[in-house]
Amino acid sequence: MKRDIPVIFQDNFILVVDKPSGVLSIPDRYDPDTPVLTSLLAAEFGRLYVVHRIDKDTSGVLVFARDAESHRKLNSAFSTHAVAKSYRAIVRGVPDEDEWSCDFALKPDADRLHRTSVDKTRGKEASTAFKVLERYRDYSLVEAVPEGGRTHQIRVHLAATGWPILADPLYGDGKALLLSSFKRGWKGDPFDEKPLMTRTALHALSVRFAHPETGAPMSFEAPLPKDMRATIAQLSKA
Repeated sequence: MKRDIPVIFQDNFILVVDKPSGVLSIPDRYDPDTPVLTSLLAAEFGRLYVVHRIDKDTSGVLVFARDAESHRKLNSAFSTHAVAKSYRAIVRGVPDEDEWSCDFALKPDADRLHRTSVDKTRGKEASTAFKVLERYRDYSLVEAVPEGGRTHQIRVHLAATGWPILADPLYGDGKALLLSSFKRGWKGDPFDEKPLMTRTALHALSVRFAHPETGAPMSFEAPLPKDMRATIAQLSKA
């Protein structure tokens, strides 16, 4: 499979891309038939070193190292929380609070569906700050700023605090969003309606860190993808 992957930045040390939803960051034994980003990029960029990952359905900013030393330095930055990340999520429900945080400890691969669970005894520390950016009828646009990067951290923390991400099949109801479900007076054909959002509505918007070679502050952003923009536009009208 050949697929164009938008490149946000590249030099001899790092590669920053805008990952589309539906693509794995790295190979996954549980999902062997899904395209893998490192393989799609290999022909043009050669070997890439993974320093963090985002879920298959999640879109947005992803950083790779291009040599072993840059990989070592970026791994250290990510593991010591010297990297700032910001996400956007469309959630089901309308929080009363404008801001809140969640610090539930998380245990990955906790069941047969390979979900991460809240586990105060055996889980690892995790903290995520949330802020409501827009409120709609029955839905909200939320900023999520994780400290660290546990598997499914934002998804689990949102669900655990009562606001599951739209269309999340593991931590929400997994239901696609239909315009007919919230637009008053909708007059389309119910047998021909295409969903606005069919995947987990989560996007890695931005990342900030020090360049592994020069130490210069670097900041990168990936614009919201078409499906999230369309969903937000329709929710705003309603």
